[in-house]
Amino acid sequence: MTLRPEQAKALIEMVMGTRDQEMTCDACLADVAAFVEVQLTGKPLTDALQVVQEHLDRCQDCAEEYHMLRQALEALAEED
Repeated sequence: MTLRPEQAKALIEMVMGTRDQEMTCDACLADVAAFVEVQLTGKPLTDALQVVQEHLDRCQDCAEEYHMLRQALEALAEED
């Protein structure tokens, strides 16, 4: 199987963007509430929460969970 140049480039970028130890979806979802809280308060991300951001950038399923939680918390804040 031969890759087209754009496919090879995308594959290389994905490999270069990996870490020695990737965050799992379970670990990401365990930290997503803290991540949302930090974002809503405008505080800077800690190194641990930066890893959550990186996972969300790559994982559509976790990103959807994050967006739903953020929308819910924003709606609750508007009610107060």
